[in-house]
Amino acid sequence: MEEETPETTTASTSSTTTNEGEPQSDEHPWPYLSAMFSYSDVKDSSYRMKCLLCLPKNVEILSYRNSPSNLKKHIERKHPHHLQKYVELTTAKRKRASGPPTPSSKQTTLTQTVSMTPQKTVDKAIVNYVVHGLRPFSIVEQEPFRELVRDLVPNAKMMSRVTLTSKIEDGFNKMKAALTEAMKGVEYVATTTDCWSVRRRGFIGVTAHWIDPENLERCSAALACRQLRGSHTFERLANALHDIHAEFDIRGKIVRTTTDNGSNFLKAFRVFGEDENNNEEVAEESAQSEEEGDGADEEEDVEYIDTAALLNEDDGFEFQLPRHQRCACHLLNLIASKDSFTATSSDAYKKLHHATFGKCYGLWNKCGRSTLAAEMIEDVCSLQLLRPNKTRWNSLFMAVERLLRISKEKGEGALRAIATDLKVPMFNPAELAFLSEYAAVMSPVAQATNILQAETNAQMGWLLPTIHLLQVKLDKVKLQLKYCKPLVDALLSGIQNRFGHMFMDAELVAAAILLPKFRMTWTKDDATIKMGIDYIKQHIEDPSMQPGEVTRSSSDEDDFFSSLQASKTQDGVKQFDAYLSCSADHMDLLKSFPSVCKLSVKLNTPLPASAACERLFSIAGLVFSPRRVRLNSRLFESQLLLKMNKKFYSFK
Repeated sequence: MEEETPETTTASTSSTTTNEGEPQSDEHPWPYLSAMFSYSDVKDSSYRMKCLLCLPKNVEILSYRNSPSNLKKHIERKHPHHLQKYVELTTAKRKRASGPPTPSSKQTTLTQTVSMTPQKTVDKAIVNYVVHGLRPFSIVEQEPFRELVRDLVPNAKMMSRVTLTSKIEDGFNKMKAALTEAMKGVEYVATTTDCWSVRRRGFIGVTAHWIDPENLERCSAALACRQLRGSHTFERLANALHDIHAEFDIRGKIVRTTTDNGSNFLKAFRVFGEDENNNEEVAEESAQSEEEGDGADEEEDVEYIDTAALLNEDDGFEFQLPRHQRCACHLLNLIASKDSFTATSSDAYKKLHHATFGKCYGLWNKCGRSTLAAEMIEDVCSLQLLRPNKTRWNSLFMAVERLLRISKEKGEGALRAIATDLKVPMFNPAELAFLSEYAAVMSPVAQATNILQAETNAQMGWLLPTIHLLQVKLDKVKLQLKYCKPLVDALLSGIQNRFGHMFMDAELVAAAILLPKFRMTWTKDDATIKMGIDYIKQHIEDPSMQPGEVTRSSSDEDDFFSSLQASKTQDGVKQFDAYLSCSADHMDLLKSFPSVCKLSVKLNTPLPASAACERLFSIAGLVFSPRRVRLNSRLFESQLLLKMNKKFYSFK
């Protein structure tokens, strides 16, 4: 090997990762430093270099392969008068000669990667982790977290809690501005709202929803989860809701607001809403006051009123709420939980119902109160029992369904073994048959609730077809029942009482007709379909007529008689007739009929249920945990809305 030429030696050594022989002098890793250091060999991941300035003393220095910084430190400590020469050699930027044998592919280490990470990137990662991980702000002050960041990015500076909250507040303001800007380009918006009480604080939550006119997809955002101090009266709710709508500049765009059936919300919209029924009540009151005024003679003395007090008086008409929509899922839950109890007017049903559910609650209570009972049930059935929860929709149905599933998969012997071990009465055949019929009756109700509480794929036009089909399914199920016929009658009566008036709302009927999935096939009632079609033909617009477009002279005569010119809507009606004749049932069909599409978007923008607010409160419960009860309400809202609206803003 010693007699080979340098070229041959270099080729042989570069093709292998290690070499037991001494490397040649021309294999110096930093040739431009050969006047000061000579190369000895490789040790682990470092080069062993020999200082020529220290001769005759033999001094070796270990230097990492990717940097000669240790060599510079040696010069600074031992040979400071040669430091200027070292600097001149390194600034020459000579290329590194072919070095000693090294691996053909070198994996980048974690230290090499993160050493170049900018501080801005580290701060962004920390803020994202806290916001989207729903972490407390104090985590940046905890030593284990600070050590984690230092281990990953040794040169990074750790932000303080004050800096973190400042960045979150700044991000919240920018997200709010971006969301407001996004809704400026939308013509129709719907909102849902609800109240939430937790840890001795009350909050009002508001979400916004609209349909993107480009792709007809549902868009959603959380507008507020704001602390509401004091009693949740209808006036305070109306005022808070109005302020939130005004804050995002969407007051004139909201077509409907969906809430639950709380009396405070119902009164707020009855007093301040723009529903037609409210206008009729106001008109009746005005007419009554006029009749009373007609009976008064002119001889009546003039009454002087303090105008300052009158102007300062809050009469409730300084703002107006949009149209109100009751949550369909909440109505269905009331039907399933309250209206269904009217079936107990039948003595036979009442006796079997009380006996069966008495045994059910015996099992559920044992399972919930004893860990031994829960473990025994899981060992026998490979499943746990579900317990009903009054605040959770369909919870009783799902609990009964779980019992029937155990009976079907494991046999009645499993239920008998559980009852024996827990010392509770066992179901008899009639009671098991009653549970089967109960599940068969309540299954369509649970399915309807799940359909209407969806957020992405649900539109207002789904409401009436879903309720109508629910009635049809209940009528069919009734024919096969032996014990639960009174339950079906009670459910049908509740549906008629709570949803019957909605089938007289032409706007809701039109919303269903303007969905390609339903059109006119969801009901056989010709009067209902005709009412919806008439509404559509009256409100459909010519797509060529843009808002504010002037086609004729703006004289008073032209404006007064413009309603007689029916040519504006002829094209829109033709599009509607063509839409009805199409067989396709996908939403993209609406893009072929601009007039129909525009009206469909307007009517189907609202949601039939307020489940979006329930989801908002579910995430809020994770933020406002028992260990964060002192969290400032403003910071709580900022972190929550940044989490919910991450598609409208990302930290930079």
